[in-house]
Amino acid sequence: MSLSNTIGFDDGPFTPVHRGDVDLIGAVFSGLRLDGVLRTQVRRDGKNATDRIIRVIEGSRFREHPQLILLQGIAVAGFNVIDIHALNSHFGIPVLVVARHKPDLEAVRKALLESVSGGKQKWRLVERAGLPLKVENLWIQCAGCTCGVAALLLKRLAVNSHVPEPLRTAHLIASGISGLPTRKSV
Repeated sequence: MSLSNTIGFDDGPFTPVHRGDVDLIGAVFSGLRLDGVLRTQVRRDGKNATDRIIRVIEGSRFREHPQLILLQGIAVAGFNVIDIHALNSHFGIPVLVVARHKPDLEAVRKALLESVSGGKQKWRLVERAGLPLKVENLWIQCAGCTCGVAALLLKRLAVNSHVPEPLRTAHLIASGISGLPTRKSV
């Protein structure tokens, strides 16, 4: 698969008591060059992340270019779960969820089903994404490509760490604009 245009999304930090919207940053890359930054906001523990990602890409000058969407985890802003299959279907390109550590799906299931509004629907999205698979030093979930292809894509995009540059850059930007202390760097 030829890969020249990717967008990596990561959310900004927020406090445990934060209610309302959280920044979601997209780092748009052409090859290994940062070409642009997208910004939207998603509701803390809400259910608008998938639609917001679609709208921010569609409303940008980059809408015709992406060949891959990377997500730093399947949920942003707490438990605002992203429908990776809906993104794949809408744009017709692969969507990869990338995590540095193996997600504790049992803890996620318990939290969603016991204490999050719309938890059953959100848990179905997590289940539909499939079990995270270890590729190199990362855990991934894929929509629109095989894990073999995903491994090749990640290898091409991981230059300064195990994390692909579009995700690493989105994380740095989201952390920098929030004014809050950052979580562990990627």
